[in-house]
Amino acid sequence: MGFLSEQEIKKMKVKKGWLAVEVEEESEEGCGEGSHRFMIPISYLYHPLFKNLLDKAYEVYGYHTQGPLKLPCSVDDFLHLRWRIHKEATTHHRHNHLHHQPHRQLSNSFSFHSC
Repeated sequence: MGFLSEQEIKKMKVKKGWLAVEVEEESEEGCGEGSHRFMIPISYLYHPLFKNLLDKAYEVYGYHTQGPLKLPCSVDDFLHLRWRIHKEATTHHRHNHLHHQPHRQLSNSFSFHSC
């Protein structure tokens, strides 16, 4: 699964099947220093870990915001979440097609830090 750089994202329109999200960059003091945009597959919206983050986004920002979907987590937290979702999908695919073993889900517990 390929991911696009921030410059590529800003230059292009959102492709069908993808969603632009924005996460805050945190400084050492724990406050935001700016935001970074990422493109994610829409399939993430159905993943339990991402649904938890969407619930948190609703609590922080509500439903009516301008621009890309804002996520209340640090870039590091977002990258870790994206890695976990990708790893789970890869593990699920490998188990179903190579070993025909039942899928072992990762824990849904994941904490998000926001300023």
